[in-house]
Amino acid sequence: MIRLAITLRGVVQGVGFRPFVHAAATARGLAGWVRNRTDGVRIEVEGPAPRVEDFRRALEREAPPAARLERIDVAELPPQREEGFRILDSDPSAPPRPSVPADLATCPECLEELASPQERRFRYPFTNCTRCGPRWSLIESLPYDRARTSMRGFALCADCEAEYRNPRDRRFHAQPIACPTCGPSLRLLSPEGTRLSEGGSALREAVAGVLSGRVLALQGLGGFQLLVDATSSEAVALLRERKRRPEKPFAVMFPSLEALRASCSPTPEEEALLTSPAAPILLLRKRPPGRGRALVAERVAPDNPWLGALLAYTPLHRLLLDGAERPLVCTSGNLSDEPLCLEPAEALERLRGVADLFLVHDRPILRPVDDSVARMGPEGPMVLRRARGYAPLPLSLGADLPCLLALGGQLKGTVALSTGDQVVVSQHLGDLGSVEGSRLLERTVEELLRLFEARPVAVACDLHPDHASTRLGERLAGSWDVPLLRVQHHHAHIAACMAEHGLSGPVLGLAWDGAGLGTDGTLWGGEALVVDGSWFQRVAHLRPFRLPGGEQAMREPLRAALGLLHALDGPAGAAHLREDFTPREADVLAAMLERGIHSPLTTSMGRLFDAVAALSGVRSRAGFEGQAAMALEFAADEQEALEPYPLPLRNGAPSVADWGPLLRALLMDRTRGAPASLMASRFHAALACLAEAIALRVGLPRVVLSGGCFQNLRLLRDTRARLREQGFEVWTPRQYPPNDGGLSLGQLAIAARRYEEEHHVSRHPR
Repeated sequence: MIRLAITLRGVVQGVGFRPFVHAAATARGLAGWVRNRTDGVRIEVEGPAPRVEDFRRALEREAPPAARLERIDVAELPPQREEGFRILDSDPSAPPRPSVPADLATCPECLEELASPQERRFRYPFTNCTRCGPRWSLIESLPYDRARTSMRGFALCADCEAEYRNPRDRRFHAQPIACPTCGPSLRLLSPEGTRLSEGGSALREAVAGVLSGRVLALQGLGGFQLLVDATSSEAVALLRERKRRPEKPFAVMFPSLEALRASCSPTPEEEALLTSPAAPILLLRKRPPGRGRALVAERVAPDNPWLGALLAYTPLHRLLLDGAERPLVCTSGNLSDEPLCLEPAEALERLRGVADLFLVHDRPILRPVDDSVARMGPEGPMVLRRARGYAPLPLSLGADLPCLLALGGQLKGTVALSTGDQVVVSQHLGDLGSVEGSRLLERTVEELLRLFEARPVAVACDLHPDHASTRLGERLAGSWDVPLLRVQHHHAHIAACMAEHGLSGPVLGLAWDGAGLGTDGTLWGGEALVVDGSWFQRVAHLRPFRLPGGEQAMREPLRAALGLLHALDGPAGAAHLREDFTPREADVLAAMLERGIHSPLTTSMGRLFDAVAALSGVRSRAGFEGQAAMALEFAADEQEALEPYPLPLRNGAPSVADWGPLLRALLMDRTRGAPASLMASRFHAALACLAEAIALRVGLPRVVLSGGCFQNLRLLRDTRARLREQGFEVWTPRQYPPNDGGLSLGQLAIAARRYEEEHHVSRHPR
């Protein structure tokens, strides 16, 4: 007889881990107990040595699918001759560690109950079990127990209590358990807040409203969403007008894979991701129009060969989709650039004039959790927006560290917090430029610090002084009297990818994106950096040019083109585009460029994309960030480049990638009437060749590709292929976004490296 004390750390709460442990121990005739602790799960198990050892192996081999074991510590104890195996009350005494999963999509068993008239949860919109349902959106504190969630106000009925206590039931210790008798309920409201109906009637009337062309505001899992009929051009146009989102693609929700296949062409790997517990929005190839299909309206994703598609991931969504019998647009419940609405009163105020009906419930949402976005890259899934299904899953940094806080950037905001040897990155927060966005950032920091009982010893932020995250970092560091580490934007991009993959330096990092403040005060964006620990060196960049109007050039790609032409040939070069502006605009912009007024210098790869999109006739105006670059990618999609544009890498320290020859060759193609697809393809090929030239010149064996430009599948594929052909190891972000959503992770990784270097801390292997 032996007795073991086993401590498990990782994602081991909220995934049915204690019921699994209870079943595994009971099946082997073992005695002891299991309990949640603030830092994970603790087990004491006793019995014949072979059975105890088999049980220990089963913890890793047979753990629930959503569990993720990071560490198992085992110690031997004296046998106590205990009888039976029990689940004890949780122990909140240990320091909190990341142990709770993200919100999980509805499992097949709960979906079957939802559709079965003989089940007591037939058509119940809040069905869940230990394998699925809300987690991160309703947790108030750790360890994860019902009393520490927003479900604590719903007392269990006798039937639910029996399920909760039954070790053979899949709802054994399912904390958000609910049913029509004791759980949350629906109601339908008018825009004035008048209650129109409740329960099943509310659901039916909401569906009828959507089918009649109205806009429905739905209180979903992690906040409000706006839904309309995705097959109706008129309904989509109405939503665009009211949401102030004229062109940016909408996501579309489907009730099943069969329905999705009518509009998209998913691969088996994409279908596996769509039906996974994370269930993100996935960018899929549109299927060509065909007869007899309920086709998604072109206005949903205009001039775009891809569609952001997802499956109904909660029972409430499934019931809505089944009732509508068609795909529905499902987009964030906010105005453009604002955070999600969480509560009905807030939605009624902020979405006034947007939604015609409000389908709400009484289960409190404790934090906004938007839908995640992913696409399938050359090496598998790439997360582009990390929220539902992924946050707050932790990442091991490989060293025990003090608490560090990183605040990210201005767009696609996230917050990162280290606890022990792990870092938690918050869910996607969106644009932080508004008052509401700035408040959400502060609230998210407060929640993370409270949840993990953390007090940072240092704060990291971006170099840019005007970002809301930078200003908050300055205030927090001052009030706590701790160091503030200002991290260069592109350094953070590369460091985030290195942290995700456990890479140590030195590496060559290609950080290509829109813009980030450089150490010289200019706007960087086409950077090659050698990164090693907390140190980096800029070894190459694009030739600088001016952006007339600064941020206005993000919405008007012609301005970026004008800046390039002026840098190439002065006023004579800019004259190429004079007819594309009004006479007054042309004069004002020419004067701005000549005098350098409100025309910052930049090395932005994103603005180079915009300029080429404008000059090739692909896109001269942008309705949203990145639209011109996306259009250029789509134009190049199926076109093979016969010859890349010349983009020489000039000698220097740092080297300069001279776009001048590229621009002249592009203008020659334009003059002779070459198709836009050819110009777009030659441009993408030129960038892949540039990456190869930089890597060969620097000579490091490992190359990291990050930054928003590497969301471009054509660019990523071609660049990766060229580098691998030359024998380089190529690393790209996978679980954390290559865009600014990954900045907080990179900032924290750099702060951690600086701490290790100053305190001589060694990393243990992952």
